[in-house]
Amino acid sequence: MTVKYTKDHEWVRLDGDVATIGITNYAQEQLGDVVFVEVPEAGARFDAGAEAAVVESVKAASEVYAPLTGEIVEGNQALADDPSLVNSDPEGAGWFFKMKPDDLSQIDDMLDDAAYRALLVDLD
Repeated sequence: MTVKYTKDHEWVRLDGDVATIGITNYAQEQLGDVVFVEVPEAGARFDAGAEAAVVESVKAASEVYAPLTGEIVEGNQALADDPSLVNSDPEGAGWFFKMKPDDLSQIDDMLDDAAYRALLVDLD
């Protein structure tokens, strides 16, 4: 299982040929209390960088971008009932969607854990 990060503060966990996508702990801290999440439906297709989900907090609304090109295989419907999962477990139960990437090598261009942590240091 591989976990990578985008500069937009999304995490991508690759398990076999399915990628699970969510926002990082840093991103949820910046948003504050999440009050609404809209996730994509299974079967939808996105190009890398396209808006795939929406998250709204008490501070702002923000888009979650597809970090890879591919087809959505599952949206996390639990977030519709309990958007606070994004705050309580952002890199676990608070995942947004799962997708089957067209090209698994796209993940190689993302940040590894050390590179993402270095990015966060630069933001402080």
